Amino acid sequence: MAHLEVEVQKLKKEVHAMWGLVLGQLRHAQQALQALDPVLAKAVVKQEKHINNKELLIERHCEDIIALHTPVAIDLRFVLAVLKINTSLERVGDAAKAIAKFVLHSVLDGEMPFDAHLLAISRLNEMCQQATGLLELVQQAFEQEDSSLARRIFLEGKLLGDNNLKAHAAIADYIRDNPTQVHQGLQMLLIVRKLDRIGDEGKNIAEEVIFYVDAQVLRHQSGQKRNR
Repeated sequence: MAHLEVEVQKLKKEVHAMWGLVLGQLRHAQQALQALDPVLAKAVVKQEKHINNKELLIERHCEDIIALHTPVAIDLRFVLAVLKINTSLERVGDAAKAIAKFVLHSVLDGEMPFDAHLLAISRLNEMCQQATGLLELVQQAFEQEDSSLARRIFLEGKLLGDNNLKAHAAIADYIRDNPTQVHQGLQMLLIVRKLDRIGDEGKNIAEEVIFYVDAQVLRHQSGQKRNR
């Protein structure tokens, strides 16, 4: 096996490990949010250091491959895609940490769990599942080198984005009708935005998978062109 191929395989394993860390952090953040569990939330915040270190390791490995092995064609596209995927995964980790910090602050301030009606109208649990599912699906597309599967991410991301818009409208109505619950409404709004941001990063990763596999650049293209 050529040295370049060995390094590419090592890089794939590193990205797989990074994905596992980020998905684990996201799931734990969602669990901490649902249970207002400060212990789990602290673990999520602490895990962020491991993700940051992994991001730097992958970045250096990509730079070394380019500098020492001068990859071309699909190998070069793979390394360039990994550089951007790596950044997107780290940003998902940041979003998970932000959700966990909300839990910690809520417990510290002695706040009550979210109002059941607010949870229902904001579809928080559904959006949590969508965000995690989208990240799992794009990981599958990356590891199977399946660009058709990656294109499904744009539809899944649109569903999450639509729920984000509906949640914004529902939360605004909730705040208007429950002026004493403004703080809860605003906190829910921030969390919903973090989940929508995770969806955006999932779509960014899908673009990189398609670039890597099909040598097609989708950035700044319309939805119809993305789905072709």
